[in-house]
Formats: sequence, C-alpha cells, structure tokens
Amino acid sequence: MDYEELNVKAVSRDRELEMSAAFPILMRKVYLWMTLALVITGFTAYYVATNETLMTALVTNQILFWGLAIVEIALVIGLSAAINKLSLTTATLMFVLYSVINGATMSFIFLVYTYSSITNVFFITAATFGAMAVFGYFTKTDLTSLGKILFMALIGIIIATIVNFFTKSEGLAVILNYLGVLVFVGLTAYDSQKIKQMLLMAPDAGESAQKIALLGALSLYLDFINLFLYLLRIFGSKRN
Repeated sequence: MDYEELNVKAVSRDRELEMSAAFPILMRKVYLWMTLALVITGFTAYYVATNETLMTALVTNQILFWGLAIVEIALVIGLSAAINKLSLTTATLMFVLYSVINGATMSFIFLVYTYSSITNVFFITAATFGAMAVFGYFTKTDLTSLGKILFMALIGIIIATIVNFFTKSEGLAVILNYLGVLVFVGLTAYDSQKIKQMLLMAPDAGESAQKIALLGALSLYLDFINLFLYLLRIFGSKRN
C-alpha cells in the first residue's frame, strides 16, 4: 500500500466523519424549519379567521385574495429556482413570508369547517405524515421511479381540479380528494428519502447545505399542507 493510497483512504475517512457530523444537524434543521412554518401558518390562519376586518377583506376583495395566491406561487418558484443566488437569511425570510401568506389564504377553512374537525384532521395528518416520513427515511427501496409517477399524477389532479372548477361535479371532486391523499402520502415518503440522500452528500453544515435543508423543509411543508387539505375535505365536518 503506497503513500497515495493511504492518503486517499485518510481523506475518505475524514469525509465520512464530516458527513456523519453534519447530517443530523441538517436533518434537524429540515424538521425545525418545517415545524416553524406550520406553526406560523396555523396561527396566521386562526388570527385572520377571527379578525372580522381581515376576513371581510379577503372574502369581499377577489383581487386581494388572488393577488396573495399569485404571490404564494411566485415565492415558491423564486425560492426553488434562485436558492443558489440567495443568501440563507433571504431564503429563510421568503419561506417565512410564504408561510404567513399561506396561512392568510387558508383562513377560509375556519369559516367552512368546525374547529373540532380541523383539530382532528390535523392530528390524523400529523400521524400519517410522520409514518410516511419515517418509512421514506428508513426504507432501502429506491423511490425515485415512484416519485416520477406521483409527480405526473399530481399534474393530472391539478388539471382535473381546474376542469372541475367549471363543471362542478361532486363525484369527480370526491375522487380527486382521495387521489390527492394517495399522491401526497407517497410524495411524503419520496421527499423524505430524497432529502436524506441529498444531505448525506453534504460535506459540512455550511450555508450551501443549509439551503438544501431549507428547500427540503419547504417540500415537506407543502406535502403536509396539501395532505391536510385533502383529508379535511374528506373527513372535515362543515358548519351548519
């Protein structure tokens, strides 16, 4: 065994130690950021729903509501596309802003569903999300192919939902709700595995790696929110 080979092995061992030290830190940040975003969204939704002035403005002003929806989409696209050009602070602030705006647009659920059913569905979502995230993290099966299928299915659901906005078919709406649950259950497992694989390749817990963790948190946040909304449409009890 020559000196060069020994040197390569030493570098490899150092790299493994660096990764093993950075990985748990980055994974904690993923779930910390995701949890923080969910808390912000929840409190914002409740605050807007219980504030008569804000709620009236959202209900009566279509330009305001759709403006917020467009800003939401722009924030997600901008954050995902420009993450390498943004500072970690800016990217985090964009994530927080998105959480606030999403909470404002989600405030309508408090007008449609009872508080008790929203709470129950939240815990159902948390349990389902947690189980699938754990599965995705620990499974040895490569979920890449499944992720591609689920993404195609999601596009189909979006198109069908837009069509159903005009046709207003209750039967199709029910089918789409159950399909939505299946898709986001699968995406939770897929994203969990993908995030793990990406962070395992991070050499340290520097800013670049933390940006990857932030995007991972955004992906899981979106999975949780969408899963919650689809389950709410199925199990939620509407107000009289």
